Amino acid sequence: MVRLELDQVVMRRMKEDDIEMVKALIKEGCEGTENRIILHILTRPLCLFILAVFSSILRCLVHSFILALAIPVFLLIVYLKITMPRSTGVLGSSRPYWDYIGSCYRGTRDETLQNPYCRISGKAPVKKKPSHRIVSKDKEMSTEKITPDREQAAGQVWVADCEGEIVGCIFRESETRPGIRRICRLVTGCWYRREGLGRLLAQSLEQREKEGGAHRIYAHIPYPSKVGEVFFKKLGYQQMGERTDEDNDEEMKLETPERGFLGHPLTKVFYKDL
Repeated sequence: MVRLELDQVVMRRMKEDDIEMVKALIKEGCEGTENRIILHILTRPLCLFILAVFSSILRCLVHSFILALAIPVFLLIVYLKITMPRSTGVLGSSRPYWDYIGSCYRGTRDETLQNPYCRISGKAPVKKKPSHRIVSKDKEMSTEKITPDREQAAGQVWVADCEGEIVGCIFRESETRPGIRRICRLVTGCWYRREGLGRLLAQSLEQREKEGGAHRIYAHIPYPSKVGEVFFKKLGYQQMGERTDEDNDEEMKLETPERGFLGHPLTKVFYKDL
């Protein structure tokens, strides 16, 4: 665990040079999430019933109880690995991974989020100049066409920069409904957890969106993630479905959890009125 000075954290829009570091941070922060989602699906009653039926059929063909039990499970796991988008259940959206990482950095380069700890301490964040990277010729010659609609659909990625090192990031989906925003990913580096960094990212983004006219923000959490549930509840979020007056909220009916194999939910939806 590394002690993090929160007043030295600069929260800014992701730039092109940050893409590889953000990818590595996401891979580290979401390690095992897909496997936990698959385990969640495999243990649902309907799924267990289907596996039992196929195992009974195979038992008559292969004359081996172990093979008859293992083959359907193995084939289903392979199917889920192939068909389940890698973003689903982690991002809370089936939007292509590239649209988040590859085009959202094309927004305003110098945007930053307010850091309340700077006002408290009276210190100014220290930011190292990014090192110059050698850009390959293949990248320079890229002819990938990015339309304004695609850039708008990409949403926003904000990174927590501490002296030139990216220690966390938060993803905000594109605006599809007036006054409604959605957090679809929040990751902090393993060495900087339980230091208040995740809270700082979430609350700073909430403040920005509130000033921009948003009145409600949603957060989609991977279904088996107990840590994510506790985190957002501490920030004042409520899980959708817990309140009886939600049935009369037409806006809430438009927000549904991501679903996977046999319609099983892959995410839990949390919301907060700003």
